[in-house]
Amino acid sequence: MTAAPDTGTGTRAPWRIALPRDTPSRALLAAFGLALLADLGSLAAGSGTGHLLFKPLLMPLLVAYTVVRGGPRLLVAALLFGWGGDLFLLSEAEWAFLVGMGSFALGHLCYLTLFGRCRTPRPSSPLYALALGTAVVLLWPDLPADLRIPVAGYALLLTAMAWRSCGVGRLAAVGGGLFLVSDLIIATEVADWSQPPVPDVWIMLLYGVGQLLLTPRGAGPRRHRRGGRPYRVTRTAKGPGECPAPFVLFSFSVRRSGRHRSGVHRTGATARAAAGSAPHRVQRVHAPVP
Repeated sequence: MTAAPDTGTGTRAPWRIALPRDTPSRALLAAFGLALLADLGSLAAGSGTGHLLFKPLLMPLLVAYTVVRGGPRLLVAALLFGWGGDLFLLSEAEWAFLVGMGSFALGHLCYLTLFGRCRTPRPSSPLYALALGTAVVLLWPDLPADLRIPVAGYALLLTAMAWRSCGVGRLAAVGGGLFLVSDLIIATEVADWSQPPVPDVWIMLLYGVGQLLLTPRGAGPRRHRRGGRPYRVTRTAKGPGECPAPFVLFSFSVRRSGRHRSGVHRTGATARAAAGSAPHRVQRVHAPVP
């Protein structure tokens, strides 16, 4: 992450997410975008073969991106469970639907554990509770009898995940909401409700973008060199409303020259002031840096 410019009032603007500058991360994000576009094009054209080919590529690409960026294991696990759900939902059998839903549910548990390190988004609690109750009450009569309890339990986990994502940041909150709407469309499909045009395209678009927005906030910091050895500088404070490392992370260069890669001088007190006066730790990482 990078620091926003100074506002001129002595305080800095909120932290924002910057696109990765390293070639592997950019290549993986570009590959994910191309695979998602190809999958959406296949669905719009009615090509089942294209969907079978491109959909299974989406989550592994996000997993690879998360690993390259040093993201937490829980995020990797959540994406892998999402991949399992994707694979099982390619089948139209009811048992595959249940297994796929169970795989997604495990992914939501991973997200909930990861998001549990952040502040609780209390103001949004009634809205998500109302959305959950309304959806279950309206869908219940039209759902197959043997799917009512599993769908209701899954809806509870999904809504909890979307609610907790609001405590992480705006992008994660949008990602959780898109994930929720995507699965809601699937539930209305199972309940045999009338669908919007090309519903599969909307489902995959909302799902793919939702997972993408949930991913960057969990990706780890860049690694820097000092005297030929890589270091990682992470925020360790757990102040009010903040997530501890390694979830919300930012990094500064710790070169001996004290100069950031972008040319901004951030040493000593300046680095601490830009970081909001939170304590930092410098961890020596013995893995080679590309």
